Amino acid sequence: MSSDHSSFSIPHSSLATRRRRVALLGATGSIGENTLRVIAAHPDQLELVAVAAHSNWEKLAGIVEKFRVPHVALFDEKARAAAVSHSAFRTPHSAFLHAPGVDGLLSLAQLPEADTVLVAVVGTQGLHPALAAIEAGKTLALASKEILVLAGKFVMDAARRHNAKLIPVDSEHNAVFQCLAGRPADAAVRRVTLTASGGAFRDWPAERLASATPADALRHPNWAMGPKITVDCATLANKGLELIEAQILFGLRPEQCAAVLHPQSIVHALVEFTDGAMLAQLCPPSMTFPIQHALLHPARSAAGTEGALDLDRLLTLDFRPVDETRFPMLALAKQTMRTGGAAPAIYNAANEIAVAAFLENKLPFPGIPRTVEKTLAALAAEAARDPATLDTVLALDAEARRVAKNFL
Repeated sequence: MSSDHSSFSIPHSSLATRRRRVALLGATGSIGENTLRVIAAHPDQLELVAVAAHSNWEKLAGIVEKFRVPHVALFDEKARAAAVSHSAFRTPHSAFLHAPGVDGLLSLAQLPEADTVLVAVVGTQGLHPALAAIEAGKTLALASKEILVLAGKFVMDAARRHNAKLIPVDSEHNAVFQCLAGRPADAAVRRVTLTASGGAFRDWPAERLASATPADALRHPNWAMGPKITVDCATLANKGLELIEAQILFGLRPEQCAAVLHPQSIVHALVEFTDGAMLAQLCPPSMTFPIQHALLHPARSAAGTEGALDLDRLLTLDFRPVDETRFPMLALAKQTMRTGGAAPAIYNAANEIAVAAFLENKLPFPGIPRTVEKTLAALAAEAARDPATLDTVLALDAEARRVAKNFL
């Protein structure tokens, strides 16, 4: 990673004199819902100027009416056509409904009215909008980890080239960002450790995992999230993706990235320095904390989050090592970090295919890591090469998905 730290620079102080204007891509998912709570709690500091969703136009219409949002996009063309007749979009003072597909997301990401673009689009659909926001000089609040796993080099290069500000919204990376005071890691950092709850199966005996159902996997003990990321927590693919993302975001070597099980989900990340000292970030397991930090940074606010920790009641914090034979998706992620090149992108694509099949009861739970491992092996030559262009990455992503489907 370049020594140019501009992608982590502090938002311009001129924004302190007026409300920060936010474009929210992915408004109807769990990240979007928490973002709306934060914005609603800060009417004097934050203004919602644009929202986008995939297809839930009725929920989006309610958001538009509540927040009086002037710009809207629906990715799905049929959903957009259905939304046109709703009062939120057809009165003289209603929101402007942008084009469907990626064109609408690109329009919102580049809006002159927006200061901060929060990308919470599931999967890789947010890649081009994230790049567009960077190129337009916006502050990019990034909640979609797949974007960096797929094309981290291109995103970080663009952020440096355009002197754009990038603030991670994922709770673990936002915690590292806070521990490092908004700077990439330097020679004083020995290791960054991300915590993992262990997901729905952390206390299951290994022999039960073969019979695990989607309903079982979706019972996360600590967090309320969407189905794909909740399954990723159960396999620890989520932590694997986060280690890859941390390596890219903070300029770390693979051996500097670690994970540890922490059932309480109170400590979100720890940064160890070369002198043996550690900094950690603690807060309750609610996405309102990292979202609010990203939107208000560098300011802080007592409103909007879901209560502080009560140290009189918080008696113990437990940590234990991850059994990577029980959670092979973490071991596979570390393998891709050592391989470099396009290996992380292949890992991500194969995992998305396998998780979708599991959620549709077409693949047993242990079939998720098996599918990813087979896909990485089948594309080993491609994985080891550094993609020269973004188009190369996207083509390989499509190929990895095709190969993974053949292993289902």
